[in-house]
Amino acid sequence: MVSPACEFTVMSREWCHLCHDLGDALRPIADEFGWRIVVRDVDQDPALEARWNELVPVLLHGDTELCHYHLDVEAVRAYCAGFPLESGT
Repeated sequence: MVSPACEFTVMSREWCHLCHDLGDALRPIADEFGWRIVVRDVDQDPALEARWNELVPVLLHGDTELCHYHLDVEAVRAYCAGFPLESGT
C-alpha cells in the first residue's frame, strides 16, 4: 500500500488536453517511485475552481506545487528522489 505521503494530486479538468498530457507523462515517474496519482476535477468543486482555475493542470504533493501547465520532469524526479526528507539528527 502506498503511503498518503507518497501521493501526487493533479488539479485537472475533464476537457483539458494539457491535463491529460500531464497525467500521461507523470505515470512512469509515479510508477518508478511507487507514488499514487489522484486527479481532482476543479470544475466539480467551487473552492478548487476558485483557487486553481486558470493554472490547471497543476501538480501538487500535499500543499507543495511542483509544476503547472506542463510536467517539469527533472523537478519532479528530483523532488521524489529527495523524499522523504532525511533528518540531520
